[in-house]
Amino acid sequence: MISKPDRVVLIGVAGDSGCGKSTFLRRLTDLFGEELVTVICLDDYHSLDRKQRKETGITALNPKANNFDLMYEQIKALKNGQSIEKPIYNHETGCIDPPEHIEPNHIIVVEGLHPLYDERVRSLLDFSVYLDISNEVKIAWKIQRDMAERGHRYEDVVAAINSRKPDFDAYIEPQREFADVVIQVLPTNLIKEDKERKVLRVRMLQKEDVHGMTPTYLFDEGSTIQWTPCGRKLTCSYPGMQMFYGSDVYYGQYVSVLEVDGQFDNLEEVAYIETHLSNTFTKYQGEMTHLLLQHREYPGSNNGTGLFQVLTGLKMRAVYESLTAKEIKMAVSAKA
Repeated sequence: MISKPDRVVLIGVAGDSGCGKSTFLRRLTDLFGEELVTVICLDDYHSLDRKQRKETGITALNPKANNFDLMYEQIKALKNGQSIEKPIYNHETGCIDPPEHIEPNHIIVVEGLHPLYDERVRSLLDFSVYLDISNEVKIAWKIQRDMAERGHRYEDVVAAINSRKPDFDAYIEPQREFADVVIQVLPTNLIKEDKERKVLRVRMLQKEDVHGMTPTYLFDEGSTIQWTPCGRKLTCSYPGMQMFYGSDVYYGQYVSVLEVDGQFDNLEEVAYIETHLSNTFTKYQGEMTHLLLQHREYPGSNNGTGLFQVLTGLKMRAVYESLTAKEIKMAVSAKA
């Protein structure tokens, strides 16, 4: 039985719909264990139901469609160790259902479109990540999914994306500035004029002043590194793989950057990459690779998306242990 928390650690996970939040949350639950983690979807704080949004022309991305006062009051209560009666937004009906009782837990993850939008909510967070899918990749993914799986026309898919873009640009994307870690999914630089977006370039931007966490680096801290991993130790089909480490300025702040361009053919060989990374907050050699292998079926496992989601989870674990002085044992079974 899990004891009542002495200290609630609050984590924010932000990003647009379809950017990988669900997969990242599964990775966090794998790492921390289901009993320690409570996930709150911020869609539950919609103040307008689907019918009202349609009538007013206000999208769910617009802050006017969300109750930030209630969001702040309830998340603050949970962090202070108090239970809440949280509303429920029913995604099937588009209606707001009767509330559910939520008890404080050791780790509360607030995820959705707006965890970093409201300054009051943002100030409560102990760690935050923004999952940032570039527009080119987002369009390619959505077109492939909606046309192949749902029978939508190309013109309708593009129109749906473009209808959301003004509100995304105004209210969602600016939250990147406040995240402790940003994971960017970008078109590859290894294939000229690539249209399929199957090979991806993934960047991890790490702030340098986060409590309990120091940036992960490749080979030599503070240097600028361009690295082509050894083909005999890391199997990569065309177009191969490139890695980068260095510093950058992001929204006026210095960040450390890790980048993987290309994909892994054999996940077991990620252990070779792991040996060249420092400040990963692993508890034994090969833990990052082990966590990837636990669920190799998760989307993004064969490229930098999965690698950096796992690495971000390990950083969150380090922050939790620093704030609570409690060690978390890996909750998943030792399958490989």
